[in-house]
Amino acid sequence: MAEACSKGYSTISAMRTMETEATGRSVMSRIEVEDKIVKYSVTQDGAGADLASTPPPVTEKSSEETKVIRMHEKLERPEVLIGSTYKVKTPVTEHAMYVTINDIVLNEGTEYEKRRPFEIFINSKNLDHYQWIVALTRIMSAVFRKGGDVTFLVEELKEVFDPRGGYWQPGGIFMPSIIAELGYIVERHLIQIGLLKPLELDEEQQKVIEGKRADFEARDGQKDAFAENKFPEGAQLCGKCNTAASVMLDGCLTCLNCGYSKCG
Repeated sequence: MAEACSKGYSTISAMRTMETEATGRSVMSRIEVEDKIVKYSVTQDGAGADLASTPPPVTEKSSEETKVIRMHEKLERPEVLIGSTYKVKTPVTEHAMYVTINDIVLNEGTEYEKRRPFEIFINSKNLDHYQWIVALTRIMSAVFRKGGDVTFLVEELKEVFDPRGGYWQPGGIFMPSIIAELGYIVERHLIQIGLLKPLELDEEQQKVIEGKRADFEARDGQKDAFAENKFPEGAQLCGKCNTAASVMLDGCLTCLNCGYSKCG
């Protein structure tokens, strides 16, 4: 064991381990140190050379991964954001509402480029709903900036109903409340930026629905005041997609829009 100390003595004695060539045994020899020692270290015999020749372990970490920017609440708002504005005109309000959703582009120009919603605003001349509009948009914007999966907002908003009753939108779509329509707008926007996949039927399902629709149109359908849309007259409201597209086929109510059927 080789040892030195930082006591500042002018002459310091230390012991050094030496191996004799004849016997192969380790013996201790005494050495004299004349200079002042300012620091010391302790090493085992033969380990010094190994440590000197062995490079320190390097943790392999991709430089690209360290540069990938992910959505989090401490991410600063850039000066310019990409946004989309949607107009909402309901029969239960006098003035239209304009919903603006601004998106932030993360890792622009790289293979990790992603577009994520950052904030939402609702503007309207109608001041009756001002308080809850401000509160709702602030909460939704905070959820957007928090990061993670924000698609759950769509289903939560679409399930809100007005106890006074909903209303019908062009195309035979029933809206249970203004908040529910806001959920449809957010869903439309998330589909546009790629966070949600659009509801599409495969070729086999599409052929089945087209066949059932042709069979129904060949018969006389029951007239309905709410059936002025692209679906056959007499179509009822679908409980899954809120569209007046459900018709009775083979004794089972089947939706011609999303394919939902109570018979499975």
